[in-house]
Amino acid sequence: MKIYGVEEHMATTEVVRAWRRADPGLIEPMMRWAVDGDVTPALLDVDDGRLAAMDDAGIDVAVLSLTTPGLQNLPAAEAVALQGPTNDAIAAAVHRHPDRFQGFATLATPSPPSAAAELQRAVSELGLHGAMINARSGERSVDAPEFWDVYEAAEHLRAPIYLHPRAPLPTVNQTYYSGFGEPVDSLLATGAIGWHYDARLTLLRMITAGLFDRFPHLQVVLGHWGEVVLFYLDRISVLDPITHLQRPVAEYFRTNVFITPGGISSHRYLRWSMETVGVDRLMYASDYPFNRERDGSVPRFLADAGIGDAEREAIAAGTWEGLVAGIRR
Repeated sequence: MKIYGVEEHMATTEVVRAWRRADPGLIEPMMRWAVDGDVTPALLDVDDGRLAAMDDAGIDVAVLSLTTPGLQNLPAAEAVALQGPTNDAIAAAVHRHPDRFQGFATLATPSPPSAAAELQRAVSELGLHGAMINARSGERSVDAPEFWDVYEAAEHLRAPIYLHPRAPLPTVNQTYYSGFGEPVDSLLATGAIGWHYDARLTLLRMITAGLFDRFPHLQVVLGHWGEVVLFYLDRISVLDPITHLQRPVAEYFRTNVFITPGGISSHRYLRWSMETVGVDRLMYASDYPFNRERDGSVPRFLADAGIGDAEREAIAAGTWEGLVAGIRR
């Protein structure tokens, strides 16, 4: 059974240098980890070391993506200057290892017109399979109307957008996630819970803003078992009578949103997600290198899930392959 990992992060030395210039004190937690942390060498390795880690995990194909915050914490001019070379680097890694790597583009969302044009180039010329966008660009949530050119381009291409968390704004961190010292404060604000809430709210804002009514074929991928939101859809339905959308909020999750585990190997969450959105909306992702699967744990996770062969193969490969097959080049 072929297994894809569709949230497998990387970086380039040029982007790491730009991050350090933008945040020299490494205030944003992700910067401390990605720029000067234990995972930095793994992020920069898109050759032998990564292939060995994939073999150890049992992942056949990794869909590479620039890790959060992407280029979205940079001034617009610098982000625009970096997006082309970064996507060229991702495409070059795919070219070196075409049977093992695929890729998402990174976009200079601080300049939405440039980002939309680069998405077209990345998909049509470089062969990448959509883009990863983080939940905030600068201080703006990416549901805002100025970013809709990007979603229009994605819908036209039938190319998915992977919506990834970004650390909440400093004021939010200070209010909700501080007071316990490091590393607790940073982890509360990010991987423990904070940025999952942030990404969840961003997607709900996209739906509530009518984004998927305007672009009904747009497909968004949400990691970490739906960033908590799947577990609260019955309550979120209180929005239905007052939002004036074309459909109930929960329905958009069954037609416009794909879900991955994003490195959370939970059979309970898998069963809940299958019940909530259906197996045809689920794909596998390991969240490498922030989560490292070992000793064949990925095929073992799927084998022990208590689901049928057809469902297992859909999560491992079929759903992703079907989504990619529909991209307009």
